[in-house]
Amino acid sequence: MDLEEKDKPEEASRLFLQAWNEATNDFEKFIAAYYVARHQKNVPDKLKWLETALQFALKINNDSVKGAFASLYMSIAKCYEDLNDLDNAKTNYELANSFTGELSDKGPFYHGTKADLKVGDFLTAGYGSNYHSELTMNHIYFTALVNGAGLAAALAKGDGRERVYIVEPTGSFENDPNVTNKRFPGNPTRSYHTQEPLKIVGEVTDWMRQTPEELQKWHEKLANNKGEIIN
Repeated sequence: MDLEEKDKPEEASRLFLQAWNEATNDFEKFIAAYYVARHQKNVPDKLKWLETALQFALKINNDSVKGAFASLYMSIAKCYEDLNDLDNAKTNYELANSFTGELSDKGPFYHGTKADLKVGDFLTAGYGSNYHSELTMNHIYFTALVNGAGLAAALAKGDGRERVYIVEPTGSFENDPNVTNKRFPGNPTRSYHTQEPLKIVGEVTDWMRQTPEELQKWHEKLANNKGEIIN
């Protein structure tokens, strides 16, 4: 993926194919096939790899991959359209449109911060971003992966200790658009955002903490990130 960003598609394609050949589980095969598909030079080969990625996603069929179904079916439909197979194109466009509505993730959910809060408190939107100080956030973010919340806590502003709270959404929520189908297909970090408050129902203290070196790399990455936050 780094080679892709450096505009070295041939080298990237070779490594994605190597990733496919060395994949040891369905999730690795899904990710690898998805990226191999992106580097195919003709439509039939692209279609073959997209359908391969889809088959592994369907086998996994959990909240880490469900966010990818709409875009996968849409890309497959476009391939069939380019091949003038309009019946299959229509079927796959309809399948893409069917993957909308309420999310199925039941949690538990976590929010990482350095704020000292207690059970029963509510987390709300309207505060400054941890990553762009000039930006006021319209949403509050959370994840179903405790280690992801732990990383967020480590990167959060403030001088307090890192806290990971167990939270319950009080209203509807959506896939975090800043990560879903961006660097990876679907929402493998199970990250979400909501405009409604999150209620704190507990706290966890055991998660995988980053080393100082790893945190420094994250801070450098965030400092160099010029991408716009979807808010």
